[in-house]
Amino acid sequence: MPIRPEHRYFYPIDWRELSAMVWFRRAGSACEACGRPHGRMVYHLGDGRWWDAEISAWRDGRGKSLAELPTLDDLTGRLRTTRVVLATAHMDHDTANNANANLAAFCQRCHVNHDRPEHQRRRWRTLFRRKALGDLFGGYPP
Repeated sequence: MPIRPEHRYFYPIDWRELSAMVWFRRAGSACEACGRPHGRMVYHLGDGRWWDAEISAWRDGRGKSLAELPTLDDLTGRLRTTRVVLATAHMDHDTANNANANLAAFCQRCHVNHDRPEHQRRRWRTLFRRKALGDLFGGYPP
């Protein structure tokens, strides 16, 4: 995921090299949560299930092989493709903590799922702050 310009100073200067080490050396060019391969186009159903061409099997959102295959109705009209791009995630959401155990290589889907509670917390905090400023200075800002 791209880093916003106003947040760049939270990351170390060698962030690109550190990220690449996590993606390619440690994770072996695959998502550490679901196993999707970096840089490849994968077929998926939009609910986490995806086609692993290497083993010719469907996998779920955690990378486990599916015992029950998707039905023809699931495949008709819902089958999409996505290019997998790995990103390095901070497990504790602290960008200053760059310990190896705190970093994980996630695909876009797994990264968004991992960050969802933190994004909701920040959104609530921002809206709460805006409302408080509006109460303080005579009206809720638009």
